[in-house]
Amino acid sequence: MVLNRRALVVVAAVSVGVLVYLTSTGEKAPTVHPTFNRHIAPLVFKHCAPCHRPGESAPFSLLTYSDVHKRARQIVAVTARRLMPPWLPEPDHGEFLDDRRLNEEQIDSIRLWVEEGALEGSPADLPPLPTWTTGWQIGEPDLVIETEIPYTLPAEGSDVFRNFVIPIPVKKRRYVAAVEFRPGNPKLVHHAVFMIDPTRKSLFLDAEDPEPGYTSMFIGEEAQAPDGHFLGWTPGKIPVRNNARSWRLDPGSHLVAQLHMLPTGKRKPVEFRVGFFFSDRPPKHIPFMIRLGSKTQDIPAGEKRYVIKDSYVLPVDVELLLVYPHAHYLAREMKGSARLPDGTTLSLIYIKEWDFNWQDDYRYRAPIFLPRGTALSMEYTYDNSADNIRNPHSPPEHVVYGPRSSDEMGDLWLQVLPKRREDLAILKGDFSRKEVFSNIAANRFKLSIDPDDAEAHYQLGTTLVRIGQGEEGLKHLRQSLKIRPDFADAYNSMGNHYSQLGKAAEAATMFTQAIRVNPDFDLAYTNLGHVFHAR
Repeated sequence: MVLNRRALVVVAAVSVGVLVYLTSTGEKAPTVHPTFNRHIAPLVFKHCAPCHRPGESAPFSLLTYSDVHKRARQIVAVTARRLMPPWLPEPDHGEFLDDRRLNEEQIDSIRLWVEEGALEGSPADLPPLPTWTTGWQIGEPDLVIETEIPYTLPAEGSDVFRNFVIPIPVKKRRYVAAVEFRPGNPKLVHHAVFMIDPTRKSLFLDAEDPEPGYTSMFIGEEAQAPDGHFLGWTPGKIPVRNNARSWRLDPGSHLVAQLHMLPTGKRKPVEFRVGFFFSDRPPKHIPFMIRLGSKTQDIPAGEKRYVIKDSYVLPVDVELLLVYPHAHYLAREMKGSARLPDGTTLSLIYIKEWDFNWQDDYRYRAPIFLPRGTALSMEYTYDNSADNIRNPHSPPEHVVYGPRSSDEMGDLWLQVLPKRREDLAILKGDFSRKEVFSNIAANRFKLSIDPDDAEAHYQLGTTLVRIGQGEEGLKHLRQSLKIRPDFADAYNSMGNHYSQLGKAAEAATMFTQAIRVNPDFDLAYTNLGHVFHAR
């Protein structure tokens, strides 16, 4: 056969492409007739089978040629659109651990296999199935807590977000090196986020709801990420044990587990276990969570490009360890970046096509040093038009910031580690001032929408009192009680303000009122005791 000059160039290019593919991926490149056993099975076993196997969260298994063959065209479609494997960050915008993204050559390999007839190939080419750890993934926990009463997930309806409060029975301060979540039925739980509440506030929220747990996408202000650690679970995630960065767990604390659950057409019980792995010594370094975002989203119906922005300048040197982007169904594009003092800009994360159903936290392969004076920034774009196939409203509706999944949010959480231990207090104090003004803006915005929002009056009043604007703060606290006369927290906040002013009689009256409407309000008893002791 005689080849002309152009044909020789094409053959050479194809040969180079195959060589680059083999070198860069370490996996076998497709031939003219790729087969499942030789070319596709390694991809499926590595990128799909961790979830697509019996007992895990995916709706079907992909462990055999038969499994994959009958869904071959579906697999081509979802990998081409990058819906599977679920991985939202774009390449070259931060290097993350456990990257599940398929590269272009791998996607083309799957497509070509199907186009060439989806052949099985020689049995000798089939690699062995991976082995997966059953039960606890990183060993036997030092402490296991679990749901006492299962929650019954409804058969129908939209996604369910519910917060479950479980006491953690420790008798002395412990340091937690890792937490592992084990859902009873992984197919019901889409993802989970965990907070620690050192108070009883979350118990009160739970008690107000007749079913196990309470419904809200806001876990509650008392529950926090412990010592700057983000605790979350998604299918396939393996917990990491780190004794050097353990976090403090005090007696009397409660775990608040927020589960995102998916109805399946039948009423199903939801239960879970959480394992704690302890360290023998306190952490050498304590990280901190920085939140960029907006609490004043006000997105008109039909708006195709609604943008929020936020920024924060670091007062100390830090290392960036992890990012966690969060929004609801209207978000489309997410950008997070850092502008260094020398003018250099780093892209920390970029998500071109946000999908609320596949949110995750992303840990960097190596910490990123960010010097003092670095400006962290985020920019999210939302689409509230009918063109957004994920829009929960049809036709589109006016959407504002709020706790329901049909409302909207926009946060970029960044876990940073101060380079010097003494800088943690500086960072906390500086960032708390930013959060104060963010919360003031959020509650003023809520009251512009609903002037009779007792909770917003209470939150705004408490914050204003705390920063020295007592007169306006008391005005909002009184208004919250006018709307909701049994608001024990508002009475308690007014009592604290009067105590700070030295008005013991007025303070005692307020604390007594808080106890009257909530006889189990232990903090109000403590505050009232301090007043009596001082008198």
